[in-house]
Amino acid sequence: MHTRAEKLEAFGRLLDIMDELREKCPWDKKQTFESLRHLTIEETHELADAIIDADIQEIKKETGDVLLHMVFYAKLGSEIPEGEGGWDIADALHSICEKLISRHPHIYGDVKANDEATVKANWEKIKLKEGSNSVLEGVPRSLPSLIKAYRIQDKVRGVGFDWDNVNQVLDKVNEELEELAVEVDAKSDRISDEFGDVLFALINYARFLDVNPDEALERTNRRFINRFMHLENAVKADGKDLGEMPLVEMETYWNKAKKELE
Repeated sequence: MHTRAEKLEAFGRLLDIMDELREKCPWDKKQTFESLRHLTIEETHELADAIIDADIQEIKKETGDVLLHMVFYAKLGSEIPEGEGGWDIADALHSICEKLISRHPHIYGDVKANDEATVKANWEKIKLKEGSNSVLEGVPRSLPSLIKAYRIQDKVRGVGFDWDNVNQVLDKVNEELEELAVEVDAKSDRISDEFGDVLFALINYARFLDVNPDEALERTNRRFINRFMHLENAVKADGKDLGEMPLVEMETYWNKAKKELE
């Protein structure tokens, strides 16, 4: 691994390249916070894919891509006059350093915290003292709904608003399923709301099982895609048309694909 000096040199190299690109490259010259936003989201998803794939080299590559975006935002910030709120990479780095020190009093102060739950609880309490109106202020509105639900539950857990044990959560899941069934039978206009409650309860259950529901669902998506594509190839190899095949025959191919891909 590289020394501290080598790491700082590499970061400085990226800053120098960013300065040069912003000055000379027609594409880089045109970029704004707004134009980079969707690209940053895309890069973040690519990093997330690499993590799920456990591809260490791809994680390294995508980490660099995300870092580039952070440096680009800092470059844009440095072009804003100081009197209008301008800032640079040093300001951003000092800001996060001060936040980390402030929110880890068990490391930089005299607070005791021997487990993860206490650390999270302290973090949320400190945020409220710093002026946050709600522990949920830090949940981005644009997060995908499944991830947002997980973060909401994790946030309120930090201030003690949570179930005592996993059995209570499972009971809640079953309760919500029963309520959904009632609305479905009644063909009411509350089916969508009750379905949402079921999903929220299942995400809570996943949290108590130490399962990240977004990652679990994505792995299931990938397994399904692989199995279905295997099924399609097998059907084609047998000279058959999937669109004209009865469901019972599809299930035979599906079960075969599951076994062959285990």
